[in-house]
Amino acid sequence: MPPTLASLVHHSALKLTVRAGEDRLDVPVRWAHVSELADPVPYMEGGELLLITALKLDAEDPEAMRRYVKRLAGAGVVGLGFAVGVNYDEIPGALVEAAREEGLPLLEVPRRTPFLAISKAVSAAIAADQYRSVTAGFAAQRELTKQALAGGPEGLLAALASQVDGWAALYDASGAVVATAPEWAGRRAARLTADVERLRERPAPASSVVGGSGTSDFDDRVELHSLGTGRRPRSALAVGTAAALGTAERYAVHSAIALLTLTTERSRSLQAAEQRIGVAVLRMLLAGEPEHARTVAGDLYGGLLDAPFRLIVAETVAVSSVRIAADAPTRVPSAAALAAAADTNGDPLEALTEVVESAAARSGEAVLVVPERERLVVLAADGGAAVTACGEYAVALEAARTREQASAGDEGELVVGVSAPVGPIAAAAAYKQAEQALSVARRRGRVYVEHEQLASGSVLPLLADDAVRAFADGLLRPLYEHDATGRGDLVASLRAWLSRHGQWDAAAADLGVHRHTLRYRMRRVEEILGRSLDDPDVRMELWLALKATTSAE
Repeated sequence: MPPTLASLVHHSALKLTVRAGEDRLDVPVRWAHVSELADPVPYMEGGELLLITALKLDAEDPEAMRRYVKRLAGAGVVGLGFAVGVNYDEIPGALVEAAREEGLPLLEVPRRTPFLAISKAVSAAIAADQYRSVTAGFAAQRELTKQALAGGPEGLLAALASQVDGWAALYDASGAVVATAPEWAGRRAARLTADVERLRERPAPASSVVGGSGTSDFDDRVELHSLGTGRRPRSALAVGTAAALGTAERYAVHSAIALLTLTTERSRSLQAAEQRIGVAVLRMLLAGEPEHARTVAGDLYGGLLDAPFRLIVAETVAVSSVRIAADAPTRVPSAAALAAAADTNGDPLEALTEVVESAAARSGEAVLVVPERERLVVLAADGGAAVTACGEYAVALEAARTREQASAGDEGELVVGVSAPVGPIAAAAAYKQAEQALSVARRRGRVYVEHEQLASGSVLPLLADDAVRAFADGLLRPLYEHDATGRGDLVASLRAWLSRHGQWDAAAADLGVHRHTLRYRMRRVEEILGRSLDDPDVRMELWLALKATTSAE
């Protein structure tokens, strides 16, 4: 620990005597400073032992001494050393009384003890304390490294908590608690999620201090540090202690930050290598070679292929093509998903990657994420945390999206298609299912569509496509042009006839005309379009065209 007034008093070579402030000798001394100025306060930083001979002081004036001592105490001076036998044979009573009133320690320095000896003693003690701190810091670094290699982040956190005599917690990119040490700190760490999320908004590296000021429900002081080398932190470290960290504890925390960064922020070359393996595994699965894919996957992705999985295909579409779906899901998104959806800055595919990988890391499950040109392909365990997090994130995006937001800017919007659960042998079919679900999501203005949902609801929303409408307009244009001349209502007659499945009497009754009139109109439709209404394909195309133009109107 740093030198204190007590340690200086007990220094056998200095022969110091306490004349006031006996109960405040345990205060640390940052430096020993000599000044004969009547007012040395402007040159003080706090924590100094001020050494004087009262050369320019009226040390026998009680009022002057009260003002002098009060200013010193207010500036953070921790003690006053008075050399006797120079200007005064003993410390004047006015100064002693003023020091006692203010509670400022007053030390009598004998004539044979030069101020330089006191300065050297303080300097040597500070240097020894710093050496001890550095030595302890290196020892802590070795222990933390050993625990990180043996027990991973959990072992490192346990060692760090022991080093700082407090607790430590690791958070993932979403602000969720990944691990704590000791275990009882889990509830305390969970209360800091909002603070961790605010820390993520700041450029890395970033840190903040929470609590320790008596303004919170907890008495501890918590330091939060971002982890990672990229633009955005990938995780965060919390360290809770009863008081501010000392030098040795600070070394331990910095070592933990470096080690956790190495643990959580893998090297670029390792990430690239894993991604290449992931690409190879995906290509083999899609090529119908599941056994080769399992061999290449090894321990990295092998467990993912032992149970049913889902393929997720995501891409971005222009805001101008996004429509707010009336049939959007009504599920209530989780708080974590809402927080992630609110942070939509940057690449939507990158944000989805972060959500999926964070969820998989928290649950300890494998997930294969492959960027594929303008798409993102994810292979994740069915019913696992990654698929659940993807769905919740999409629901939160859908809940946050409004018509005003869709027209406010020109950034891309995320759309996601998810396959049904399959095994490795059916990966190619799953990829096709995910693409089909993705196509439906684009057409319906949805963020997230699962393949199982394609068979539910109506096929009519699928007609809400510019290409389909263009086809419908081209097919029915001759009939609309005919009706525009006032020579008959062929479009309404065709719609009534098709809706009644070709039943002449029922359709004619709906129109309020004779069935022979309706027969004549249907012959005119065939003549104008050059198609036979006896052909079921023609009737289907005309009905869908009528529905497409009706929905457009």
